[in-house]
Amino acid sequence: MFQKDLSFVHKYFIGEKQESLLFLIVGIIAVVLAVVFFFFLKSNPAFFKGAAIPLFVVGLLLGVVGYTVYARSEQQRKDVAYEMGINPRFVQGKELPRMKTVMRNFVIYRYTEIVLAVIGIVLFLYFRSNPGRSFYTGLGLTLAVMAIIALSADYFAEKRGAVYTKELENFAQAK
Repeated sequence: MFQKDLSFVHKYFIGEKQESLLFLIVGIIAVVLAVVFFFFLKSNPAFFKGAAIPLFVVGLLLGVVGYTVYARSEQQRKDVAYEMGINPRFVQGKELPRMKTVMRNFVIYRYTEIVLAVIGIVLFLYFRSNPGRSFYTGLGLTLAVMAIIALSADYFAEKRGAVYTKELENFAQAK
């Protein structure tokens, strides 16, 4: 019996697992920085308190998403490869629709991250010359930085997802 090459499945999920570990690490670092900024930095406290908010919120989000994807991707890799090996219709019925949803979600994430980056840049530029509003300067700066970090990471995840989706479509057509 002819067996199809499923290495693209393993490659996709290994890449997803590696990137989710990066998300987790960045999230943890951001939350730790947020705590340091909020509670321990005394020079320009308003700036650092403002900076702590996006660090904490986005860092927590990145950490939770990173951990969730990291924890499930190994089993998901095995399950998808197994199902595709014994039931090629699994691709058409389950995995391809799942990936199309994932790819649509990347568009939502992209625009959300762009909007957050623009809001952060506007806040930073508008309040940077006003020392009495340094809270908003810090908030804007870290909001822009965290949004750009998330946008960059999602860019690579989306590209990897597009390649995987194309491979799934090719697999489904070849069955």
